[in-house]
Amino acid sequence: MSARHFKELEVWQLAMILTKKIYELTSGFPREERYGLSSQLQRAAVSIPSNIAESNARTSTKDYARFVSIALGSSAELETQLLLSKELNLGDDGLRDEALLFCERSGQMLSRLHQALTHKLESDPRVPSPESRI
Repeated sequence: MSARHFKELEVWQLAMILTKKIYELTSGFPREERYGLSSQLQRAAVSIPSNIAESNARTSTKDYARFVSIALGSSAELETQLLLSKELNLGDDGLRDEALLFCERSGQMLSRLHQALTHKLESDPRVPSPESRI
């Protein structure tokens, strides 16, 4: 299920592009936002490819699924922050709209990857699923 190296994963490549777009977008934010929404956007964006890379390096499907889930959460956080920046009229509209598209696409890919990993966990009785501990 995992590529030999995280750099080969399309979702990681897409997340890296998204992260660069977030840095482009936030460079146009007012200076007083440097430690506010700008920082939050950058941290959420960086978290996505970072967790994809970490998940790919994990040796168990359970760990892989957990880090993909974290990346998926960061994607939802980033989308929320992008929508907030739109409401606050911060940054370039075109850059933000482009970032939103990349964010939605990476979120969809992460969701499919997480579903596949969860299915793998459920179909292999030797690997405890997260739900079995509840």
